[in-house]
Amino acid sequence: MYFVEDGTEKCGFYECRKCNYRFLSMATAARTACPLCEQDIDYEIGPDESLEDLLETADLMEVVEGKENVERMDTLLSVAYAEDESWI
Repeated sequence: MYFVEDGTEKCGFYECRKCNYRFLSMATAARTACPLCEQDIDYEIGPDESLEDLLETADLMEVVEGKENVERMDTLLSVAYAEDESWI
């Protein structure tokens, strides 16, 4: 699968506050790091910032449970981000 491993039965569906990227993650915490924003993190923290705010930019939208539901969501997201538009 594109975002999570085959056979995953529970995962988190996240959306990043900074770049609006939506993705699946094995984590189900309320916040996690966005894989796109994580590559460009500036570790210089100002007086009103925290490291957690810089690292954890994606908010949990939904916990996806069940092997079939996880596969379906993974497929939908992978098609949405694919550059191949032949499926339309």
